[in-house]
Amino acid sequence: MEKIQLDIVGLSYSQTQTGAYALVLGEKKGRRRLPIIIGGFEAQAIAIELEKMKPSRPLTHDLFKSFAETFDIDIKEVIIYNLVEGIFFAKLICDNGQKNVEIDTRTSDAIALAVRFGCPIYTYEFILSTAGIILEEDASEEKEEEKLEKEISQLTKQQDITSMSAKELKKLLQEAISREDYERATVIRDEIKKRGKK
Repeated sequence: MEKIQLDIVGLSYSQTQTGAYALVLGEKKGRRRLPIIIGGFEAQAIAIELEKMKPSRPLTHDLFKSFAETFDIDIKEVIIYNLVEGIFFAKLICDNGQKNVEIDTRTSDAIALAVRFGCPIYTYEFILSTAGIILEEDASEEKEEEKLEKEISQLTKQQDITSMSAKELKKLLQEAISREDYERATVIRDEIKKRGKK
């Protein structure tokens, strides 16, 4: 299978899950985004490295990097290789100069290590087509945007969208994506897909 490279697009507090964060990965040569819900500790580990902050004592991922470097082990790439019931599976491709070894890991930990090692992050087409969100380039009219903005701000529970028409959901989805509110976009996208299966 051909690998698709991803970049970290953003990290924001989850509005649907207390204590969780939404990590958004973007297709390097495309418009699709892959939102992944991660825990607070992993979000902090990723954010600290992205912002080039130096904690007073090493975090677990920093310790892992120091350990790996001490024994001449390098992480060559991270692959998000599967998606089962909303859970992403990832692996580290490591190299010690003699052989490559694959190590299974949580996706959030894999991303935290990828940032530290400066290695690329990949996934496969079936994952992006299943869980990805496509960014639309078309801009809506200003009045329509204001109306949708109000609707999105009121959209806080799953039940709020169940009564909306498919057309309304698609408009809400595009507006959430254009405002980079991937958390809400994921909820709306899942509702649209659920209706498509009926």
